[in-house]
Amino acid sequence: MRSIHLLFSVISLIALISISSCAYDAEKSIPASCQTKCVTPYGAVLGVSTSGVKAYSNCQSECVTYHPNRLNGVYTGVKWQCVEFARRWLLVNRNAVYGEVEIAVDIWNKINHITHVATQKKIPLESRLNGSTQAPQVGDLLIYAEVFYETGHVAVVTEVNHESGFIEVAEQNYKNEVWPGNYARRIKFIKNGDEYWLLDSYLLGWKHIQSQVVSNQAGVSRSG
Repeated sequence: MRSIHLLFSVISLIALISISSCAYDAEKSIPASCQTKCVTPYGAVLGVSTSGVKAYSNCQSECVTYHPNRLNGVYTGVKWQCVEFARRWLLVNRNAVYGEVEIAVDIWNKINHITHVATQKKIPLESRLNGSTQAPQVGDLLIYAEVFYETGHVAVVTEVNHESGFIEVAEQNYKNEVWPGNYARRIKFIKNGDEYWLLDSYLLGWKHIQSQVVSNQAGVSRSG
């Protein structure tokens, strides 16, 4: 009987050591840049878009973990970069994703379509420079120049208010601050003749989906 108790004690000790080791390894895999000088704690929810897509804190702009994120088995990107959020927003709201990029500004020159997850159909993206004669629309991707954090940035247009002259965007890893509502920022715009100008530094323009994509066709979760 004493030997049985001893055996269970040894097994329990091994299990405890294993659990502690896994927890340590998981913590160790997050680099110091994602645990120090954080605007908000890494992985904290910053806000939720109107369609229910959550944005998570990346701690601060220099944090890169290279940990992949997936939603319903579909790869959305590296946690918790701006590119990941935009791709996940499109997956939830358009059931489509764009291809892999090195940095966010690459979306401007290297991504010319999104791919519908259910049908694998390629839907064209149109690049519209800031000052376009066509106003931004919900679902457009704002793309920022490489000089911004040496990577550029991408944000999703979630609201356009023509009467008050502003748009609302959802995004990750911009300032890593808690959202003021169901959006991350409001950006003013003016109309100069037929041209729409967004008053935001480093903005190149916006990528527009040229054809309507059925929302949530494959039952993608909206919890994001």
